[in-house]
Amino acid sequence: MTDAHRSTAAAWPALHVERWIDTVETLHMWTQIVGKIRMVASPWVNHSWSVPLYVSATGMTTSLVPYGSEGFELAFDFLADELRLTTTTGAHRAIELRPRSVADFHAAVMDAMRAVDMPVTIHPIPNEVERAIPFPEDTTHDAYDGDAVRALWRALLNTNRVLTRFRAGFLGKASPVHFFWGSFDLAVTRFSGRSAPDHPGGLPNFPDDVAREAYSHEVTSCGFWPGNRDRPTPIFYAYAYPTPDGFADATVEPAAAHWLTDLGEFALDYDAVRTAPDPDAALLAFAESTHATAARLADWDRAALECSAPHGPDWWHARG
Repeated sequence: MTDAHRSTAAAWPALHVERWIDTVETLHMWTQIVGKIRMVASPWVNHSWSVPLYVSATGMTTSLVPYGSEGFELAFDFLADELRLTTTTGAHRAIELRPRSVADFHAAVMDAMRAVDMPVTIHPIPNEVERAIPFPEDTTHDAYDGDAVRALWRALLNTNRVLTRFRAGFLGKASPVHFFWGSFDLAVTRFSGRSAPDHPGGLPNFPDDVAREAYSHEVTSCGFWPGNRDRPTPIFYAYAYPTPDGFADATVEPAAAHWLTDLGEFALDYDAVRTAPDPDAALLAFAESTHATAARLADWDRAALECSAPHGPDWWHARG
């Protein structure tokens, strides 16, 4: 293993979600509050691309959100344990990340938005969770372990790097690498360009019409999910919609990848990547092989959609 590979391997932290689950659940609700603020203040972008958060140098961010002729950004800084609100008018507010209830956090964020003259109203019911407690009433989730959150952020940071590289190998329509706060996962999605059958919907606390619009076209998707109380094992996942015949029985890389029948997707345990000699290569192999298998079985026009290298600076330098 090269020095670069040794450095990469050391950067992937162990995730003890089964011990941190209270913190994970609280952070999930906090990201929903912040994400819903971005959602209501932003123009809708197809496939809900105006909804997610993005991995940042210190945590996660909304990026710039419009507000009238001005704008704001909400950014989780997990190194400083605070949520920062910054506006284009020069206003700043900071909300401490510490053990505090979702109700208290919700009130603090809404107070901060009013204090900078950018009040917002969000639907107070969490999305995509079975037991949805309205944010102003949620005094159940109140845990915050900063070290646990920083470990999770490091995992997201590494995954973001690899999935960004994976995304660069596609010439067709592809999503950003973004964090969906409803399902609490980091994902990137590739599109074949062909329409898909209507999604059946049925997700908990999630409008069926949003699900149908999100899956209006054929896709393959790969991402990272840290797990939940019922399934506290962090995984990388890959699926296709619609699922092509034979996908569940296919052999994909690396060998540790396995099919989850109840979820209809391939999974690769986070620890299988973290402990691999080259974690980046293991995750990239999973993303590439699952996409290639699904695209082949679904008869995508791969010659037109995929590329061995992106048309970027190297191409321009070669011309110059």
